[in-house]
Amino acid sequence: MERQFTDQEIVRREKLKNIKNPYPEKYETNYSIKEASNLEDGVTGVRVAGRIVLMRKMGKMSFLTIGDIEGRIQISIKIDMVGEEKYQEFKENFDLGDFIGVEGEVFTTHTGEKTVRASSFTFLGKALKPLPEKFHGLEDQETIYRNRYIDLITSEESKKIFLLRSRLIWEIRKYLNDLGYVEIETPILNNKASGATAKPFITHHNALDIDLYLRIAPETYLKRAVVGGFTKVFEIARCFRNEGMDATHLQDFTMIEGYGAYLNYKDNMKLLREMLQTIVKNLFGTLEIQIGDKMVDLSGEWEVSTFRDLILKYSNIDIDVYNTREKLLDKIKEEHIEIDSDVPLENLGYGNLVDQLYKKVARPNVVGPLYMTSHPISLSPLARANDLNKEITDRFQLIINGAEIINAYSELVDPQEQEKRLLHQAELKANGDEEAMPMDYDYIEAMEYGMPPISGWGMGIDRLMQLLTNSDNIKDCILFPLMKPKD
Repeated sequence: MERQFTDQEIVRREKLKNIKNPYPEKYETNYSIKEASNLEDGVTGVRVAGRIVLMRKMGKMSFLTIGDIEGRIQISIKIDMVGEEKYQEFKENFDLGDFIGVEGEVFTTHTGEKTVRASSFTFLGKALKPLPEKFHGLEDQETIYRNRYIDLITSEESKKIFLLRSRLIWEIRKYLNDLGYVEIETPILNNKASGATAKPFITHHNALDIDLYLRIAPETYLKRAVVGGFTKVFEIARCFRNEGMDATHLQDFTMIEGYGAYLNYKDNMKLLREMLQTIVKNLFGTLEIQIGDKMVDLSGEWEVSTFRDLILKYSNIDIDVYNTREKLLDKIKEEHIEIDSDVPLENLGYGNLVDQLYKKVARPNVVGPLYMTSHPISLSPLARANDLNKEITDRFQLIINGAEIINAYSELVDPQEQEKRLLHQAELKANGDEEAMPMDYDYIEAMEYGMPPISGWGMGIDRLMQLLTNSDNIKDCILFPLMKPKD
């Protein structure tokens, strides 16, 4: 089917015929836009380039503003500086959205705006589609997610969010590198969907003619690295979980996992509190962050509460009393607690049922920051059992404003116990619990070569960004979120 163009698009395509080289190979700059905007008046020979985002064409002098992800600067083009022919070429052929290269001298206008007075300019690329109305940009949220590139051109707020995300990841890397952690990469295509209790995506490998799973977590491979001799290791990993989506969950997301040999979960409670406090202070200059209509203070020590106490605080259910799947399910029904779950509650194992109850009655009420500890062992198939109570694990989660930011525990390093737990998980999976983990003998074999004491943790980058930017939807912090095709 032949494409249809608007009148503006037709005019822009016609203008291409008047430009000798509308898409040149390169343009040599000597300053970025951000750098040029901070230069002293009188600096000459400044060469900058960018997209035209504002423009006022007049008789003998025109003003335009060019921008990129880091900044904007005004350009003045005068007929007596560039010549009548070039000035007419500018007026006839340049549109909002086009790219331009400019050479000239920096000065400040009487209104205080840093400007480059152009002595020459070069056409660098035609925008065949017009930008949205300059004062409002994109306003429809779905269009923003689908056309993030336009949103970045028109929205200063979006630019700030994604520059902040880049700096956040840099700060995390720097903090861990300074502590001696080594960053490695683990496979995205896996024979087993292990490392977390989650429903995986399945794909097919044509060359090997086998089904594979997209990574749900890098955990078991990072632990293999510890077996191989890494003592402090981490990965910033894209992970994929074929589960429900809402304002705080996406199926593909970025998380960071770190593992330290000879540490326990309490060591990581301290490490992660200090890491987040340092990074937030570096990014914002304060440890008080706005979340909705609340101010959350990240300074000092953080509150600690057990899984049992937190559920008991917001319901009449004591999971130490209702300590089997059948008892707990009956009690949930008795209390008329409505739980939305992708998997029928009757098919969930005890641990996942407890988790669903906690997410319904307790988590939304937590402002935090709060470390929740002592998770049921059946909810934590890779975590070390507590020495004093074998029914719970040495595990914690960081909760801030009803969102789980960090999940961490002392790792199970006993291969025989790990085999028993994974066999139990495999049985739950066979009985309909799609989030249960499969048996993974390859991982068991790695453990059998010997593991030191380990503590590990995982943190969602997207959800942390959502928290720090006070965003309503996690997609606001994802540069290019997956969207259902329009057709």
